[in-house]
Amino acid sequence: MSASSLPLLPDQRLAAGVARLAARHAGRFSAETVQALLTDSYTLLAATAQVRTHLVVLAERFTAERLDALAHVQGGPGSGLPRVLFVCSHNAGRSQLAAALLAHRAAGRVSVSSAGTDPAAEVESFIEQVLAEAGADAAGAFSKPLTDEVVQAADIVITMGCGDACPVVPGRRYLDWPVADPDGAPLAAVRDIRDARITELLSSLPA
Repeated sequence: MSASSLPLLPDQRLAAGVARLAARHAGRFSAETVQALLTDSYTLLAATAQVRTHLVVLAERFTAERLDALAHVQGGPGSGLPRVLFVCSHNAGRSQLAAALLAHRAAGRVSVSSAGTDPAAEVESFIEQVLAEAGADAAGAFSKPLTDEVVQAADIVITMGCGDACPVVPGRRYLDWPVADPDGAPLAAVRDIRDARITELLSSLPA
């Protein structure tokens, strides 16, 4: 891709993110590819964002996740960990809880992502409290849309109430967790959602 065909950066502060991500993936992805993906990530997040204060930072994080997924699909260095993708409708409650708890308890044994088929403007306010009680880190959690490369990179796709909108890719292991939507639920019920099925999933992953 020539420089003239690159999409213009929607925010010039993204240029620093392009440089960081291109350096991280030097020899794997070109700066042009990184810039195009970061521009797309920013546009996708901006479509639902109500507050744009941290949009540049979140777009870089989202792009980093997408690039890692692409590297996994291509069999690049460091792509050997099993990858688990949690998908729900809004990526604001159930999938955020499950992904953060699995990442915490797996302690580096697995790469974890989450996404929404119709992402919300922000993560539910109770997420941080419930995860903090479990010793898991909710810092930086944000709702993000489902993208092709993240689905293609997943070894296990866990759907959580997104119905027909959830992706189906041949050759993947699919699990459907009928976990109730925590939106508006009492905090005690949300704590039960937090712990649902994670132990069983961990026991099924490679040592």
